[in-house]
Amino acid sequence: MSIEVIPSTDLRGGQVVRLQQGDYDRQIGYSADPILTARSFADAGANWMHIVDLDGAKSGQIEQTGLIRKMIEASGLRVQVGGGVRGTADIEKLLSIGAARVVVGTKALEDWHWFEQLIRRADMDQKIVLAIDARDGVIATRGWTASSGRTAIEIAQLVRGWPLAGLLYTDVAKDGMLSGPNMDQTRRLAESTDVPVIASGGVGNLEHIRQLTHLPIWGVIVGRSLYEGKVQLSEALSLVRGA
Repeated sequence: MSIEVIPSTDLRGGQVVRLQQGDYDRQIGYSADPILTARSFADAGANWMHIVDLDGAKSGQIEQTGLIRKMIEASGLRVQVGGGVRGTADIEKLLSIGAARVVVGTKALEDWHWFEQLIRRADMDQKIVLAIDARDGVIATRGWTASSGRTAIEIAQLVRGWPLAGLLYTDVAKDGMLSGPNMDQTRRLAESTDVPVIASGGVGNLEHIRQLTHLPIWGVIVGRSLYEGKVQLSEALSLVRGA
């Protein structure tokens, strides 16, 4: 099946970076300009872009709204944004600056009643992506610095039938390592729910993307491998569109 390849830009201090296994002390910095990078994704033929405010994810409040707005406007892409979303006002703000979807993780898991009420709002239909960031199958929160005690499969089953735009599944141990996604856990998660699953973490080459096309998922996030030249976005898009 054809899946969406979604290029990712992780922002910290206004710069494009990547974290290895979610560790803020293991940061890889890149010289890429965030706005030019966003435009390059559109030029390569992408439909979507994924943006993470790493400062926000750590501090608990959105910190790079201005830059994110410029990236959305410059690219013309449909964009999903996450990092630091801790309330309804944050979501409304990101949607107001042009985000097509907002990724919610920590707040949803720590205040499930709030999340259920949010999803019931007609104006939030298909605009919320639930982030499921897992370490050994257990969901991590607060920029991957805390454990929720709940399993990824449990949450995926719980939201069956909900009008979510997607479940963003990240295996923290794989993220930023280029060693390949956790295929088994990704498949199990996707088969446990009817909400579209977006795989994230570990994509290091085109073969990893090819393998993901055989899973029942909607899309895949590609980050570090793009910046280090291990994957060319145009080639990845051609691969999945011909799958």
